Amino acid sequence: MATEAPPPPPGGTDAAPHGPVQPTTEAFVEVQESAEFGELRRTYRSFAFPLTVAFIAWYLLYVLLSSYAGGFMGINLFGNINVALVLGLGQFATTFLIAWLYSRHAANRLDPKAEAIKSRMERTEADA
Repeated sequence: MATEAPPPPPGGTDAAPHGPVQPTTEAFVEVQESAEFGELRRTYRSFAFPLTVAFIAWYLLYVLLSSYAGGFMGINLFGNINVALVLGLGQFATTFLIAWLYSRHAANRLDPKAEAIKSRMERTEADA
């Protein structure tokens, strides 16, 4: 079967003689305390936190209007389509919009910074 793992090397050990070096705990702590990692966290938080707060506020507005403004939510806009239905569908549209915006933000701003940190960490460990 093509998906089976190759047989273990002769000599009875499973470890590859020149396999990847595992970073130490100290290396991870050093990276977490670096300015580069702090910038990555700031970039993530400056996008995620405001968008999360805005979406929660938008969702709670919808719930509160549904609970306490039944007359407003029941207004027919055209045919049998009322305000509640339009705002409810807007919740779905907003969810997909946020997911799309986040994927663009991650690809353009987060991933390059994370990849730079990862590459630097791998080079440092390989040199050790």
